[in-house]
Amino acid sequence: MKSGAIVGNGTDAPVEDVSPLASFHATVSRKLKDGSVFYADQRMSREEALKSYTVNNAYAAFEEKLKGSLEPGKLADITVLSRDIMTVPEDEILATDVVYTIVGGKIAFDRTARN
Repeated sequence: MKSGAIVGNGTDAPVEDVSPLASFHATVSRKLKDGSVFYADQRMSREEALKSYTVNNAYAAFEEKLKGSLEPGKLADITVLSRDIMTVPEDEILATDVVYTIVGGKIAFDRTARN
């Protein structure tokens, strides 16, 4: 990123957990399961991490005019989380739950409906 490269992000299943929240946490904390830090200098800020999962991935797929950001005329599949992963303490990112997932304007997942 320091060189100006556009970095996309995702999981490396089946090598690691497929959870986007676990992957986001790893991206910003670089912490391993045992609590040690892996290449601390490769941490991303939360803003950089979010961009690497959204705008940058759309760019990498040549789809930046169609998706990657919430703008009029773009696809807007979104996920509503139980916590603001951009502001909660780092260790609380992993305790975040998906509340809703909206795909094509329809609720595809509703955690509250499971109760």
